[in-house]
Amino acid sequence: MVVGSGSETTRSRRPESDDRAGRADRSDRTSRRNAWLLVVALLAVPMAVAPGDDLTVVSLWGFLNTAGSGAAAGGYPVWAYFLDQPRPFGSLPASIRAWPLAIGFHVLAAASATAGVALGREDRRVTGGLLVLAAAASLWVSVGVATRFGVGTTSGWLAVIPVGALAALAVAVGVYGRDLRNAFER
Repeated sequence: MVVGSGSETTRSRRPESDDRAGRADRSDRTSRRNAWLLVVALLAVPMAVAPGDDLTVVSLWGFLNTAGSGAAAGGYPVWAYFLDQPRPFGSLPASIRAWPLAIGFHVLAAASATAGVALGREDRRVTGGLLVLAAAASLWVSVGVATRFGVGTTSGWLAVIPVGALAALAVAVGVYGRDLRNAFER
């Protein structure tokens, strides 16, 4: 092998700055993908869990309850609840009216994160902000469920656990926190 300006060893080596830029780009794509996975996973996390003799799970998509006979569980999708409801939407409790907002904020956050992965275009402040709004709406629904379960009066404070609000806030702060802070520091 001849060592010189045209040798294979010098042609295959890239400058260090190119290596760092390539690693940073790969790292950015990986972190974007991880953020996307976390945001999309929030669509499956229940908004509230009411543990007890009869486990009740309140998700974005409906109710699941184990209060059936034997090992049976019953479910009720949220769209059926709103379509079967004889009362006008405005007369429903505020926590029930917040449910579609929670769904909308979660879906919009997932769409924003998906655009970040698929198209390389995401305003991380928007995604983080949508997650904070999703957490607030999910917490509102959880508080409404908690009042129906008698939290603080006839049952303990942990009778209803706001899993969805805690998870959405954790992802917003953990993944998008720096971007949200930068939005308010300007």
